Amino acid sequence: MEEYSKTKTSFYRRIYVTWLIEQGSNSVPRIIAATGMPRRTAQDTLAAIHELAIILENNAGIYRVVDWGAVNREWVLMNIEQIKRVLNYP
Repeated sequence: MEEYSKTKTSFYRRIYVTWLIEQGSNSVPRIIAATGMPRRTAQDTLAAIHELAIILENNAGIYRVVDWGAVNREWVLMNIEQIKRVLNYP
């Protein structure tokens, strides 16, 4: 298995979680269920997404993507399988 930098995996994790939110896995429990990531990782990832200028709305623990910010949403949609492969997520 190829090794990827922490920078790349962190970036991919943030855009993957943003994509999950848009797909309906829009709470910490749903993100955990979709990825198998630990709760703390899910929470930390959500807290760091704003660093990509992505704007999320949080309404009582239910997240919604307001703006993809510095990330090209179309690129994410076209490369989601590669993103999941790098992160080793289902």
